[in-house]
Amino acid sequence: MNVRQNKLVSLAALGLVGGLALSACGGGTNAASEGSDAGGAASADYSGLTGNLAGAGASSTQNAQTAWTETFMGLAQSQGSDLSVTYDPTGSGTGREQFLSGQVSFAGSDAAMDEEELAASAEVCNGEQAIDVPLYISPIAVVFQIEGVDSLNLTPEVIAGIFAGDITNWNDPKIAEHNPDADLPDLEIVPVHRSDDSGTTENFTDYLSQTAPDSWTHGPVETWPVAGGQSGNGTSGMISTVEGGNGTIGYADASQSGNLGVAAVQVGDEFVEYSADAAAKAVDVSPREEGREENDIVFELDRTTEEEGVYPIVLVSYLVMCGSYSDTATGDAVKAYASYITSPEGQQVAADNAGSAPLTEELSSEVQAAIDGISVG
Repeated sequence: MNVRQNKLVSLAALGLVGGLALSACGGGTNAASEGSDAGGAASADYSGLTGNLAGAGASSTQNAQTAWTETFMGLAQSQGSDLSVTYDPTGSGTGREQFLSGQVSFAGSDAAMDEEELAASAEVCNGEQAIDVPLYISPIAVVFQIEGVDSLNLTPEVIAGIFAGDITNWNDPKIAEHNPDADLPDLEIVPVHRSDDSGTTENFTDYLSQTAPDSWTHGPVETWPVAGGQSGNGTSGMISTVEGGNGTIGYADASQSGNLGVAAVQVGDEFVEYSADAAAKAVDVSPREEGREENDIVFELDRTTEEEGVYPIVLVSYLVMCGSYSDTATGDAVKAYASYITSPEGQQVAADNAGSAPLTEELSSEVQAAIDGISVG
């Protein structure tokens, strides 16, 4: 899978959520039910869940998924359930492939499923298509490692020129123009990209394509199209490669940027640093993608906004699930886990452990309705 359709995403206004009860998971005999207050996820009935639930996909959500699986299994096991939940951060493209081949029961993806994938999903989804629901919203950080340089201001054209291979030295006048106080070295730029099919790559290249189309002519792509530079597999591989060099620059979910330098990006007349709030503002102005089924919740992100305080390099990661599960135990487990991680409680767990921007109450309600609509058995 090389170039995919521009199915990148946004969400209505984001911010900390609370006070939303977790709805019952319909369609199964043992699914989570009876969430009655802000602690609805914790008070849901998980006692009948059983088996091994496996998911795979986006490495950007690795920190969040680790926290989610641990807390969810703790809740379930405290009620006598023997359910185990695992998530393998293989990358978005591989996760979707494993889901479509029936190797896992759900996938995480930083790019929503395209029309071809949705059509193919009926073969493993009991005759119904899969659905996408948003579960994780986070800025993508432009990370760098340059000895003696702690901060950078970068314009969209400069970022695109670097990753296209046209700007090759850190003392280039186009970089120096907006960094008068930085001691930029006469040093080769080493751009680092993901070696795997990556939804983070697709979100990042969509930003380049929208904001600097003259410099980035490759469009939004999931598989890196430019020769040269270095690469890393998954988010951890990307971070490790940037950390291991001098003059390196890459892109990764901000929650995993560690001790690397992180660039501020130009939006209008200002340079904006990443934050959950700034990411929330970026997605606030963006509409729902047209042509989707009502329970397939995908949004299209406008990365060219010049609104004050916006950080436009944002990813929205999706939970990919079947519209129908023939196996009751699997379907009940998927619906219970999905309801937990997209609930206010689950979203706060991700915010605390990965710095993401939780879903709003309104969007959480819409997502829960889509989960409730999954049929089981």
